Parts: sequence; C-alpha cells; structure tokens
Amino acid sequence: MNCKKNKKEESSIAPYLSYVTLPLAEPPFPSMLDFLDRRFSRVGRDVWRSRLERGFVTDDSGRPVSMDTPYRVNLRLCYRREVESEPVIPFKEEIVFRDEHFLIACKPHFLPVIPSGPYVNECLLYRLGRNTGIKDLAPVNRLDRETAGLVMFSTCRKTRSLYSDLFRLGRVSKAYEAIGVLPHAPGRKEWSVESRIVRGEPWFLSKNEDGKANARTLIRLVDERNGMGCFVLKPFTGKQHQLRLHMTMIGSRIINDFYYPVLQPEPKKGFDKPLQLLAKELSFIDPVSGDERKFLSKRILEW
Repeated sequence: MNCKKNKKEESSIAPYLSYVTLPLAEPPFPSMLDFLDRRFSRVGRDVWRSRLERGFVTDDSGRPVSMDTPYRVNLRLCYRREVESEPVIPFKEEIVFRDEHFLIACKPHFLPVIPSGPYVNECLLYRLGRNTGIKDLAPVNRLDRETAGLVMFSTCRKTRSLYSDLFRLGRVSKAYEAIGVLPHAPGRKEWSVESRIVRGEPWFLSKNEDGKANARTLIRLVDERNGMGCFVLKPFTGKQHQLRLHMTMIGSRIINDFYYPVLQPEPKKGFDKPLQLLAKELSFIDPVSGDERKFLSKRILEW
C-alpha cells in the first residue's frame, strides 16, 4: 500500500437512518440537547445543536425534535450520521461469496465495517449496499478498521439469527495471519495464550487484568526473516483487540500496531503503514444448507 495522500475530503451524510431510544431517567429530565451531547459526546454539542435547529432529528413518525421537545422515556429519535469532512479510503473490498442468505467480503486495511468516527459512507456496509443493491445487509461479525480480511454479512432477515448464532456460540473456526517482531524464544514455534481482557483507558483500548480468563488464542510461528515472523493466530474467543494483546504476551508485537504494547501517536494522513493483521480464513457448517463452508482471503501481508 503506497498511497500516501488522501483524496479530497468532503462533507458526508449517511444514506440510512440511525436510532436512539430515550432511556428511563429520574426527574429533572435532561433537555434533548443535553441527552444527545452526553450520549454521543464525541460528536460535539454544537453539532447536535445545529442538527436540532435544522430539524435533522425526528421521532418515529417523522415529526422534528427540537431543543424544546420534552424528554419522554422510550421516545425513539431518528437521525442521519453526518461529518463535515470524510476521508476517502482508496482501497477496494472484494466479494468472496454471495447467496440468498449471506455474503462474505474481504475488506482492505483502514476501512471500517460500519459507520465510525469520521467515516460515514466510507464503510464496508454502505459500499456493499451501493455495489450490490441489497437494501437489508447486516454485518454478522466485525473487524477493527485497521485489520483487513473476511467479514460475513446477512442478506436475508429471516435467516439472520442463524448466522449470528454461529459467531455468538463459537461455531466458526477463524484463522488470522500477522507479521510481528520475533519473540525472544529461540526454537519455539507455538503458544497457547489465555488472559482476562477488559475495557482499558482511553476508551478505545483493551487491557489484561487478573481473574478468570475470558480470551484464548493459539499462536503458531510459520516463517521468519530479518527479525520478523509470520504468525497464524486461531482465536477461540472474540474479545476486542484480543489478537493484538495476545501477541504482546508472547513477547512480540504486530508490525504497525500503534496501540499495543504502548499507545503511540497514529499517523494522521496517508495509508502507507497498515497494521499487519489479516482475517485470513472462516469455516463453519452452514445452518441453512448443512454444507461445510470454508472461505479464504487472497490478500497478502507485507514484510
């Protein structure tokens, strides 16, 4: 990936509505502006004020919600995500498989699966919706924006829960590839890593803590050169940043990981330092057809 400059960044509005329901609260109730600002603090108070003043927030029936609208428990607010300046991700996704029940896509590094932060239309979900014409796509599993590889989407609401259950119940075999620093363990080729992973600080990080393990990964070193290794990682659980944390636990770190083991300033522009982590393989028994399914990404990591 040698593209070092973003294409022109332009304002962007999501094609589909987002929703939030007003939760149970004790009087005195917050104003609409206070609620939205607290609930979505990263958006910014002035942005929410502008949306309310322009009628860009409505209730389920389409009536505009203003700053004077009284707080009502269980009121459902509708709005469209928007950003003033959305970076364009100059890499393409690939559709690996598609039938009437699900779709497997291979996403590039840097592309989020769903709208996130400054990314609204530049996400895998909306790109696939535009390119396939499928109006009812829903991601069944997720990958970090920094990670490339295979993601499953449901294409049929009637069978959606069957495919979601595959991941929820641990019935999908997953394999990742990573390029990382060689651990100081001459001759060792395999590690079974367990830890207890919880939310860290800042909010976007995870961390290990003492206690009963809730995350497990098998790591194998399959090739090495110039002080780096190619690893195959098989997670048996799906905690946030599990693989990145577990690589540090064997004395390695994934190349271009700006989060672990120590948070570093991430390059603000350019796409020339992708995290060298790839969701390479998904396999499972199809809950509708009963067939054995196995999908592989054709992407290759850099080292």
